[in-house]
Amino acid sequence: MASLKNINQKIQQNEPEVFDVWNIIKKETEERDVLLGFKVREVWFIRMGKNIGFEQDGRGGEFLRPVLVFKRFNKQLFWGIPLTGKKREGAYYYSLPAMRGRNNTLILSQLRLFDAKRLRYKIGVCPVSAFCDVIMRIKNIIDDQEFETPASAGEARRHLQGNPNK
Repeated sequence: MASLKNINQKIQQNEPEVFDVWNIIKKETEERDVLLGFKVREVWFIRMGKNIGFEQDGRGGEFLRPVLVFKRFNKQLFWGIPLTGKKREGAYYYSLPAMRGRNNTLILSQLRLFDAKRLRYKIGVCPVSAFCDVIMRIKNIIDDQEFETPASAGEARRHLQGNPNK
């Protein structure tokens, strides 16, 4: 496997080979037998991986990113919310209190399901008051969702394709 220095250089340059490196690490992660115990409100570094588009990536040789455990389903699955060290504001962000001397912002729009095999190490616990705020913010995002009927969604798609009368 490539050296850690070469991996980090490729990650920073966003080279296509990074997906190949991540695939090797992902296979290794899948083969893990040890499941680490985790609880709601904990913040863990996980093997997030190399993702596409605007999805958050992990960093470094193990593609790590901190994630808040938002909802535990069982000992293997949980909903997690990725964090960024950058200060962000808006409906889809929530600033957590500093942890380990670092400011963190939750990226609420990137809540997703994770397997416990991705867990690497715990770095902290979200305070109860902040976690309650996060729950309310997620509920507000869901409640504010506008739904389209399948017919109107298809109509918009036809307009995009240049066939409004089909």
